[in-house]
Amino acid sequence: MNSAEGAPPPPWWQVVTVGRNPRVTFLRLLMLVALTLLAFRYGFVPVRVTGISMLPSYRDGERRWVSPLAAWIQGLQRGDVVAVETSGRRLLYLKRVVGLPGERVRILNGMVQVNGEALEESYVAPERAKWNWPTNSTERVLGPEEFFVVGDNRGMAMDAHYFGVAQRGRILGKLVR
Repeated sequence: MNSAEGAPPPPWWQVVTVGRNPRVTFLRLLMLVALTLLAFRYGFVPVRVTGISMLPSYRDGERRWVSPLAAWIQGLQRGDVVAVETSGRRLLYLKRVVGLPGERVRILNGMVQVNGEALEESYVAPERAKWNWPTNSTERVLGPEEFFVVGDNRGMAMDAHYFGVAQRGRILGKLVR
């Protein structure tokens, strides 16, 4: 006679909390924790929009998701909204990619120019401040791992706005719509 056959059934509270087989339950729990950590590290990172630099597209206080995995699989394209790390994942800037590696970029009288052509930006409000960047009025050539990022609210003063060249390693991921 097998000892398991003669053993009394486990108490109801044990069945409810750890199941009939604690080892299987523990393995399931480990897998769930690992999948959750992977999903929130590489799949989807929650962010909260703070400030007005992305108006009118995104408002202060909105909650969004950024996907490092989508940026890795699809790559970064002009027009993508990305999260840029400044000091780790605690402080992220949401910005729009307007310049890609190898391109010549500048802002002249509030208009972004890429390779000498004005960029069509339907997401920017028509009231633009007269930004000029770089200040020496030449174009900036982006390196192989550099992207030019800027917010959609171009009506605010240039010195009150974070924008510029972001290294690929500082871009956490793409905003999921």
